[in-house]
Amino acid sequence: MFFFYIFATHYFLGKRYVVMEKSKILYVTQEIDPFLIESEISSLVRKVAQGVHESDKEIRIFMPRFGVINERRHQLHEVIRLSGMNLIVNDYDHPLIIKVASIPQIRIQVYFIDNEEYFKKKFLFKDASGKYFKDNDERSMFFCRGVLETVKKLGWMPDIVHCHGWMTALMPVYLKSIYSNDPHFSGAKVIYSIYNRDEKIKFSKNLEEKLEFDNIPVSELDIKGSIGVNKLHEIGIQWSDAVGFCSSEIDIVLKELVKSLKKPLLEHQEEEQIIEAHQDFYDKVLSENGVLA
Repeated sequence: MFFFYIFATHYFLGKRYVVMEKSKILYVTQEIDPFLIESEISSLVRKVAQGVHESDKEIRIFMPRFGVINERRHQLHEVIRLSGMNLIVNDYDHPLIIKVASIPQIRIQVYFIDNEEYFKKKFLFKDASGKYFKDNDERSMFFCRGVLETVKKLGWMPDIVHCHGWMTALMPVYLKSIYSNDPHFSGAKVIYSIYNRDEKIKFSKNLEEKLEFDNIPVSELDIKGSIGVNKLHEIGIQWSDAVGFCSSEIDIVLKELVKSLKKPLLEHQEEEQIIEAHQDFYDKVLSENGVLA
């Protein structure tokens, strides 16, 4: 395993010298342990983020502030200097609230994207009767935009944006379209990781219209009518620089799509290999041509 550093040129007393800077990884995930009940996503992101952090890379982690999260127990508190912005979703203004908490055992901060309308529900994606929320598409859009706008406020420029789960499927689209010329993200590589869950979720039939308000090139997405989780995964795959399969069983159609597009791929890993495999994958994605050996 080798570690990748970013080289920066500095000048001192008229002399040029080069220093090595830590590579920066932005994790955008719908879940992470210990803030939600343990799941495949929450466990893997926690393990990988901790391993990468301990290997001397600089990281930031973002997730939604779902209503089921116990703010008192996890000591969430609002970051006033980052809050206060309004994001337009479906032609309506929605206040963006940023909260933060630490994972005490590993001293890592997690940023939470919050909004009273989208995330006050005491459930994740389904109501008490098991029906998916009709605004899951808008929640996803608000979450992705909220992460990017907050990272800009932080003045932080990630080298890799690693997206975990269908709720982040639109993130590569935002990064490669309306944020493509933003200096905070223009040089970032995007990895989209797929998990085998919420296979029956569908986004609303007017998603195309909603995305048009954000100036997303909807003609390139092929999203006529309501779209399911596999279509979301296809969008994430097509617009990302690299892909991760994080469940042992992945739909064959998605596997063939990755193969046909010749995307760098991190296959599903056994637990004891997860951290090292991700480290190597990051280094390869960040290398000059991003091609796996």
